[in-house]
Amino acid sequence: MRKAMQETVREIIRNREDTALLLVDIGAYPFRDLLEQYPKRAKNIGIFEAGTVSLAAGLSLAGITPVLYGISPFIVQRALEQIKLDFVYQKTGGNFITTGAAYDFSTLGYSHYCPEDVATLRLLPGIEILTPGTPEQFTTLFHACCFNGKPSYFRMTDHSCKAQVPVAFGKAAVLKRGTRATVIAVAEQLDATLEACAGLDVTILYYTTLAPFDRQTLYRELVGGKVFVSAPFYAGSLYPEIMEGAVGEPVQISGAEIPLEILRNYGTKEDKDKALGLDAAGIYQKLKDFLMD
Repeated sequence: MRKAMQETVREIIRNREDTALLLVDIGAYPFRDLLEQYPKRAKNIGIFEAGTVSLAAGLSLAGITPVLYGISPFIVQRALEQIKLDFVYQKTGGNFITTGAAYDFSTLGYSHYCPEDVATLRLLPGIEILTPGTPEQFTTLFHACCFNGKPSYFRMTDHSCKAQVPVAFGKAAVLKRGTRATVIAVAEQLDATLEACAGLDVTILYYTTLAPFDRQTLYRELVGGKVFVSAPFYAGSLYPEIMEGAVGEPVQISGAEIPLEILRNYGTKEDKDKALGLDAAGIYQKLKDFLMD
């Protein structure tokens, strides 16, 4: 996904003079060609995330579309106030691309984790939250949003899905229809979710746009009075959207998500997924128990 992102960003920087790339040290080497060729529009600001977001906002207010690339927690948490004050309050647009997802940098410790990004950013009115699961999905969503004048957050992962699902900005994809529950799969959780649901009578929706959330499709596809969320971030992050999408229908909600706690266990992303029940076996067991309630 990083390679797809790099090529997509190169394309817009090379072809549009009203764009700028701002780096916070990460990505400086892969983007060294742009830094050399376009020194006025491609800058490595350094480890100064909050100030870089403010700089990006200034460019945006001057008519330049900024692209800012960094690690998830350093953008979402360190620079949250600047995203709020300088972009959301000013009603100006920019693109925030992050890598690391929830715990892709599993060996670097909790300072490099960000399972709270969706729950945090969805409270900023007007921000767009995009969670592609494949390189192709990233390219599609970025082209759909990058020049729309709104702050757009692109959550990248190093663990792309094998399943290839065409996606559209602001729309959920209906992958399967059943009768006992509606399963919402998000981003890189798709493969494990499809495997877990292979023999189950459930509807599966795949979301790569979380804000704005496609409530209409959820409402149309609600079955069995139950919604199960398979998502690679903190549990409950999407529950308010799901309840609004249910439009007064009584629903039970459960899921395979990251528990709201500090992740102190060691190991790879795959180790953490298994320990937290986010692999196919864990999703299957949690969903099976939910269907039996």
